[in-house]
Amino acid sequence: MNRYNETFEVDISKYVFDVHGSTVGHGQYRNDESGFRKFLKALPDTSLVVMEATGYYHYRLAQFLYKNGITVSVGNPLSVKRFIQMKLAKVKTDKSDAKAICEYALINEVPLYTVLTDFQSGCLQLFRLLDTYLKKRTATKNKRHGEEVLGLLSKFVYRSLRRNRKHLDKEIKGIEEKLLSFFGKTRPAASADGTN
Repeated sequence: MNRYNETFEVDISKYVFDVHGSTVGHGQYRNDESGFRKFLKALPDTSLVVMEATGYYHYRLAQFLYKNGITVSVGNPLSVKRFIQMKLAKVKTDKSDAKAICEYALINEVPLYTVLTDFQSGCLQLFRLLDTYLKKRTATKNKRHGEEVLGLLSKFVYRSLRRNRKHLDKEIKGIEEKLLSFFGKTRPAASADGTN
């Protein structure tokens, strides 16, 4: 038995989010603070709002609703996608996705969202940025190696790749120091990857 008066599913994108309520049907709001407030006003008491984890787009709305006392669930996109595929929907739109995910939330036990503190949010952003820079550094290193294997590495290409690698090393070091400062530790004397 669903203990919520109304279950809403949100299908969110960069500029708007589509909403489907289990009894009130479809609605659409702007993906900004004014759209969040408008949606909040439309929510009945004891509502559950379900959305997929969509990288960055779902985060602000989930935080806003949680801080305003709304029960929120952020689900695994793969589970939701499989549920929609099982329904064999012929037409795929944001509106139809919102309706299908609402049905998913009514049938399945969905995990409840817990708001991130400013500290956790800051750490998470730093870890994501660190991951991005580490991947870029590896790609730069692989590109330089590949060009060297060809044996025709131009001085301009070599210098550009070396500058890029130095810049990434500097950014990575700064992020690592910031993360370590959050936990009151000092940075080790040598980097794990000290090669040029």
